Amino acid sequence: MADLAALRILHTESSLGWGGQEIRVLTEARGVARRGHAVTLAAPAESRIFQAAAGYGLEAVAIPIARKSVRGLHGMVGLLRGRPFDVVNTHSSTDSWLAAIAVCCLRRAPPVVRTRHISAPLPRNLATRWLYRSATERIVTTGEKLRLQVIAETGVDPARVVSIPTGIDLERFQPGPKAQARRELGLDEQAFTFGIVATLRSWKGHRQLLEALAAMPDPGARLVVVGDGPQREALEAAMGELRLAGRLKFVGNQADVAPWLRAFDAFCLPSYANEGVPQALMQAMACGLPVVSTPVGSIEEIVEDGRTGLLVPPRDVPALRAAMERLAADAGLRARLASAARAEALMRFGEDRMVERMLEVFTAATRTAHG
Repeated sequence: MADLAALRILHTESSLGWGGQEIRVLTEARGVARRGHAVTLAAPAESRIFQAAAGYGLEAVAIPIARKSVRGLHGMVGLLRGRPFDVVNTHSSTDSWLAAIAVCCLRRAPPVVRTRHISAPLPRNLATRWLYRSATERIVTTGEKLRLQVIAETGVDPARVVSIPTGIDLERFQPGPKAQARRELGLDEQAFTFGIVATLRSWKGHRQLLEALAAMPDPGARLVVVGDGPQREALEAAMGELRLAGRLKFVGNQADVAPWLRAFDAFCLPSYANEGVPQALMQAMACGLPVVSTPVGSIEEIVEDGRTGLLVPPRDVPALRAAMERLAADAGLRARLASAARAEALMRFGEDRMVERMLEVFTAATRTAHG
């Protein structure tokens, strides 16, 4: 049985993209490594997470797992056969399948822990039920609503599924001087400024946010979009279509989003699908920002409408616009929401809590696997 003080953990991630999921994997792995455990990341050489691992102080091994293939399976089997790991933590669909099949090819295989980051529906078929009920020792979700969804859609034993929200660095994400942040970032120091930090994917609701901004009666309100992704070209076209030139700023991916959050007056994340508990939303709350979001995925687990933020129905542009107008017009409301959001973050969002609970899951998985 593995010793808690010296677990050897392999994280696998097949995603080539960059967003909250990849950041959670790296942040969690770094936190576990700092507690004296041996942590390795396996990912495609061309992936963003593989390239970023060194910056988090993590060992990364390149294997061809961007797609389900015999070559990828061979790489996974070779890694697990050649290196002694106590537990494998998988994160996306492709690497989860490859790892599950790979451990079936080995005589002494480590148990698999599957982290489910998003709320997209799971296929209701025999293969998926095998993956979750039999091939995986423990399942982690990033929110309680996601936990219940996994149980309902796969029929897995509820005792084997645990919700562990993502933790953030509360020393890094905290309120700061807004005027200074705006000067350093080249933003208008006077205009009321909304911000969003998210990969430019359709379901993040950027299009609805642009439409809401365009419909606001105050033409002085601004929006800063932090992030990049497949919707960039479409959103830039929408900027022209909605006549938002001068009011909308795309700044792309940023290595450090904390200064941008401190520069905003309010934060918006009008997602309509596939969310767990978005890191950017947690980071904004930790920075003491009033937030507007939607009751999608597990967002309601951290944003209580009217207390720690405002919630509007997904894809409802008039409701989104109205919430934005409320925040822009009511400084007292902004202050109350921001204070409650910051208090919620300090109480619940710490990185240490996430790391401790993940280590409990890894330890339980190894104990069960070794009888």
